[in-house]
Amino acid sequence: MLFSKLSEKIDGLDTSSISEDRKATLQPLIEFIQAKVDAKATINLNFICTHNSRRSHLSQAWAQAIGTYFGINGLFCYSAGTEATALFPIAAQTLETSGFKVETLSTGNNPIYSIKYAENSPAIIGFSKTVNSEFNPASGFAAIMTCSSADQGCPFIAGAEKRIPITFEDPKAFDNTPMQLEKYDERSTQIATELKYVFSQIKKS
Repeated sequence: MLFSKLSEKIDGLDTSSISEDRKATLQPLIEFIQAKVDAKATINLNFICTHNSRRSHLSQAWAQAIGTYFGINGLFCYSAGTEATALFPIAAQTLETSGFKVETLSTGNNPIYSIKYAENSPAIIGFSKTVNSEFNPASGFAAIMTCSSADQGCPFIAGAEKRIPITFEDPKAFDNTPMQLEKYDERSTQIATELKYVFSQIKKS
């Protein structure tokens, strides 16, 4: 069971705000997940952005939580970058504000975070890593490209069963401005709303 604050946040997400064009962008992800559910197969989703620091982590955490919210079994969500940097602290803080429980496990140039979404589910381990990291699946996954530069810069993702571009604007543009927290929350909410729509379309057998 999800943490109550997180569950309430997902309850309140309004999927009717998503445009038809955007729904068309999300459709390949729906089809990938549905095919795995129908086959009773493991669902591996790897969200990929250039630096694996913001959008890919937000997407990973929300996908895992919202898939659980909708009772999708065998779902494993990952994130990666075309290069490794660090999970940006404001991205982690934004998840915490939404109801995830975030704990810093190690500090340094590339800190490691525990990101929990439910009392009895394993924590997401959040840190920046490249697409070929041993931490991520080597094959049989959907590579979901969350930023256009990663989509253009990574024409081939080794081991990906399907490549799905679902790009989001980078909240980094507002770093160190008075609008920083607001813009990170706005992007996080957009990602969560769109993933709620995706998982709400899945028919469980």
